[in-house]
Amino acid sequence: MTAVSLEQLAQHIGATIASSDERALASASDIMITRVAPLDRALAGEVGFLNDKKYKSSLAETQASAVILTEKLATDYQGIALVVKDAYVGFALAAQLLNPTPKPHYAIHPSAFVDETAQLGQNVSIGPNAVIEAGVVLGDNVSIGAGAVIRVNAQIGHDSYIHPNVTVYHSCQLGHHVVVHSNTSVGCDGYGYAPHGGKWITIPQTGIVRIGNYTEIGASTTIDRGALDDTVIGEHVIIDNQVHIAHNVVVGDGACLCGGTMMAGSVNIGKNVIIAGTVAINGHITICDNVQITGNTMVTSDITEPGVYSSGMPHSPYSEWRRNSVRIKQLDSIFKRVKSLEGQVQRIQSTSDDE
Repeated sequence: MTAVSLEQLAQHIGATIASSDERALASASDIMITRVAPLDRALAGEVGFLNDKKYKSSLAETQASAVILTEKLATDYQGIALVVKDAYVGFALAAQLLNPTPKPHYAIHPSAFVDETAQLGQNVSIGPNAVIEAGVVLGDNVSIGAGAVIRVNAQIGHDSYIHPNVTVYHSCQLGHHVVVHSNTSVGCDGYGYAPHGGKWITIPQTGIVRIGNYTEIGASTTIDRGALDDTVIGEHVIIDNQVHIAHNVVVGDGACLCGGTMMAGSVNIGKNVIIAGTVAINGHITICDNVQITGNTMVTSDITEPGVYSSGMPHSPYSEWRRNSVRIKQLDSIFKRVKSLEGQVQRIQSTSDDE
């Protein structure tokens, strides 16, 4: 179990230690913190956080040794506060420091296959039954999980973590501090076929996938290699589980792609774009920087202005949904009737004006 002093924790998250109780503040240097915990269940030796005033009632009752708070909320707290500008960011940094996830054992398991032409940096960990093919380059402190396959000439930058059963296809390039979670495929063939006489002719996908530094990819996600140009994922991108990214897609720095999102080939997504769950994006579409797209939206044309975009229909009681579904089918006939009525009104008005 990781344990750090309160002062170490404060320094790591950029916080000031504060308390209205001078005696408590004087003893703060003796406090050791072992984990982060929910505010209402935190105990001694644990740190909680609060960034929403509607949960303020939990603050008076918490048993946490310290609480991460904004300056405004800290004024009403009698215990020891770690005062930061953004309590949620402070919590994230504290959780990183106290992360209980086991660290990889830096060694090559006897059952792993490592081609003699592969280049391994220092402190590389390769798990059971993993495969490292010819020409692969792994940077320092890279961890390859059990059963993962890193194919010919792929490159993975230093301090990256490839979880079990990931496949990184040939020649793909991952930056440093990249995390790829289990069962994800990076660089499989894009969906390229030409129809001919009732058959499909496969188009070789000769591009690669390039993934920028500090990007994290969830489980069971598929990122296709480019058909001719590369598929490119920028830096500091977060991709959720079960996302599909087709060939030649470009995702800008700082983007967020939530679970179940699908995008067809040659989509270009700008920087700091947030795409909610189960969004579908047609091929050859460009989305500019600083766009947010809400869940279940179908994107069928370019988005050229920053803002929030939606097309999904909220749920409703079944009986109401059935009635509305019938009415949607009637929209065309209703439109035609309204146009006809408008024409009649215009003719009546024209006749009245003539009289």
